[in-house]
Amino acid sequence: MNSAPELTVVVPTRDRKAQLRNCLEGISRQDVDAHRFEVVIVNDGSPESLASMIECHRDRLALQLVVLPRSVGPAAARSAGAAIARGRFLAFIDDDCVPSSHWLAALMRELRRQPNSLLGGNVENGLPDNPYSAASHQINTYVRQYYERGHANERFFPTNNIALSAERFRELGGFNTSIPSHTAEDKEFCDRWRSRNYPMAYVPDAVVCHSHDLSWSQFLRQHFSYGRGILVFRQIRRRREPSPLIPERFEFYWNLLLHPLRVKRDVLAWQQAGLIVVAQMATVAGAIWAALRENSDGSP
Repeated sequence: MNSAPELTVVVPTRDRKAQLRNCLEGISRQDVDAHRFEVVIVNDGSPESLASMIECHRDRLALQLVVLPRSVGPAAARSAGAAIARGRFLAFIDDDCVPSSHWLAALMRELRRQPNSLLGGNVENGLPDNPYSAASHQINTYVRQYYERGHANERFFPTNNIALSAERFRELGGFNTSIPSHTAEDKEFCDRWRSRNYPMAYVPDAVVCHSHDLSWSQFLRQHFSYGRGILVFRQIRRRREPSPLIPERFEFYWNLLLHPLRVKRDVLAWQQAGLIVVAQMATVAGAIWAALRENSDGSP
């Protein structure tokens, strides 16, 4: 076997072959020598084989394919990929993201400079004409900027663009797979990371373009699921240490609703503000639903 690469890119995927193909094309165009990194694709129970696609990229990428017999969710799929990674460092990206050509170079530069930090890159919206995708992106952008100003109690990086030491990832036990609806594992992992006083750093040059196509019903479902996952995550954290269920001040939520109007005050901005209100209502509904379900099951 060839010498171990410096970094392993882990890509979980399920039933999104076209998106995965675009993702791999982006990874193959990196401004980094191909021998310095490998790519681990984790097929999370997709019925369709990915073998032919993998073979098409072997001349440009060092690839491993992990095939899970049934879907286990993105958190467990990422951990399965990390388990066989040969790199000293790990980078995670989702199958519906396409990295810029300097994505890995930016991450690897910072990992060498601060190898014990959890790094988060810049996620851009690849579907600006989709109002639901744009609204979700507005929320993520506001939250990131809020964290960068140092105001937040729950700083985190989304798992579609992070990098860290493989040793520290394994030391923390990987991603939590007990959170329902396959959401909030990023918040829970970053919370465990912060509980050990490990550093986190934002890398704006490490850019990926996220193209998550959403309809009205998918938009509602997504944010409802966020509410379910966030409640469970905060209950997990409270078992470790006392903490409030609602972590931020009222101003955080108020300014979130006003964020699109401060960027640009036009019809689209008002539309985005309205969708953010709907998203927050769906998130609250998801949290209430999860709480009622736990109470009916006799859980604390």
